[in-house]
Amino acid sequence: MPRITMPQLGESVTEGTIGRWLKKPGERVERDEPIVEVITDKVNAEIPSPVAGVLERISAAEGTVVAVGQEIAFIAVPGEAPEAEEPPARPAAGPPSTSVPVAVRHSGEAPGGTVPRSSPLVRKLAREHGIDLRQIRGTGLGGRVTHEDIERYLAQGGGTAPLPDSDQDEVVIPTPIRRTIAERMVRSVREIPHAWLMIEADVTGLVRLREGIKESFRQREGVDLTYLPFVLKATAESLRENPIVNATWTDGKIIRKRAINLGVAIALDDGLVVPVIPRADQKSVTGLAHALADLVERARAGKLTLADMEGGTFTVNNTGAFGSVISQPIINYPQAAILTMEAITRRPVVIDEAIAIRSRVNLCLAFDHRIMDGAVAGRFLQSVRRRLEAWGPDSPVT
Repeated sequence: MPRITMPQLGESVTEGTIGRWLKKPGERVERDEPIVEVITDKVNAEIPSPVAGVLERISAAEGTVVAVGQEIAFIAVPGEAPEAEEPPARPAAGPPSTSVPVAVRHSGEAPGGTVPRSSPLVRKLAREHGIDLRQIRGTGLGGRVTHEDIERYLAQGGGTAPLPDSDQDEVVIPTPIRRTIAERMVRSVREIPHAWLMIEADVTGLVRLREGIKESFRQREGVDLTYLPFVLKATAESLRENPIVNATWTDGKIIRKRAINLGVAIALDDGLVVPVIPRADQKSVTGLAHALADLVERARAGKLTLADMEGGTFTVNNTGAFGSVISQPIINYPQAAILTMEAITRRPVVIDEAIAIRSRVNLCLAFDHRIMDGAVAGRFLQSVRRRLEAWGPDSPVT
């Protein structure tokens, strides 16, 4: 009887959390059919069965943190004698395990079943409204049911009414990805002495530039031209100018990172992921727009890989997409800083003793005070601002 263990999901990953079992004990499974969702601090993945058979036993319940190599299930193969029940094995010194190697199929790549793919948040919403997801045609990539699909179905009269309101408090059990985010944020705040700065940039010229070329850019490149690629370009060049900001604090030493790999925070239905654009300083605005569009599409389809999530040296977050004008971000451990781009707003400002209406944006930086002081952080923000303010209606965009 094949013994299924927690696979090695990445070079630096030592454990994973059982998110959701896709099969129940006694159910038939086919070879390469996903049987369980596993969540790590890097990526979500589906573990397919290495053999065809029957799921005989589950050894790790949903929400359990399991070390690499630890048993999570047994699959009975026709013609084999069943094994006796025994406590779950744990990694230890001794003879190597006879476990069957397990390949990883990342979330969104698995073959579809009778129930369409969806996020935990979508499944929770469906349960609250008594919706059978098989009744809904998913519009997401690969037929994935999205939050918008559920809302559209409800607007058309589908489902049942949610439970009536009451004064009783609701206990919400965090999803594994929410627990992972919580653990990483607590570690960042606990170990990194955060300091914070904000600077204001006049991006009137950049706004006029984008408004003038966004349609032709979409037709030519096949992706939307947002403001974020310009911020990423300015950030990457400013990190090259201020290399101490592109660093980590490790074992009492400051390690300057030569590669400038920008992590970009992307909000999902049930959490947040930070995939990485490697060597961002070597890309043009157009190249960054393509890289960003690719990461966003694959993140929302659940198709990010471990390689997409590793190697980040600095993080940029577009909190302005939610209308935020000031935010105080938490550093993506173990990096030295994180930059947020806030909403671009039109404001009256004084220019040459006259009042003018200009497009302005706040840039907020949280930084590790062990690695840099306010003067260094301020010079970095000024460098980003200088580059953003240099864009004008006639600037070339390559």
